[in-house]
Amino acid sequence: MSFLVEDDPAKRRFEILVDDALAGFTEYLPRDGVLVFTHTEVDERYRGMGVGEALVRGTLDQLRERGDRLVPRCPFVAAFIQRHPEYADLVVVES
Repeated sequence: MSFLVEDDPAKRRFEILVDDALAGFTEYLPRDGVLVFTHTEVDERYRGMGVGEALVRGTLDQLRERGDRLVPRCPFVAAFIQRHPEYADLVVVES
């Protein structure tokens, strides 16, 4: 099983392809130089296979490479960052 995470700016989301099939996405809103992540969804056929984790990890790795930061309003993204504090430096705290 191969994973590929890609940004689709037109749809404002990062998508994960599993063996070339769309398996899930995490949506964002660009705001004041950061991306606000609002929702993550994984197709039922791919749940329990680590696809959601791979999606968020791939997304955060790409944000780091680009020098971007985020606000994790999506509970799934926020929980992932709590479990993986090596990504905490990417988080912008809302006031």
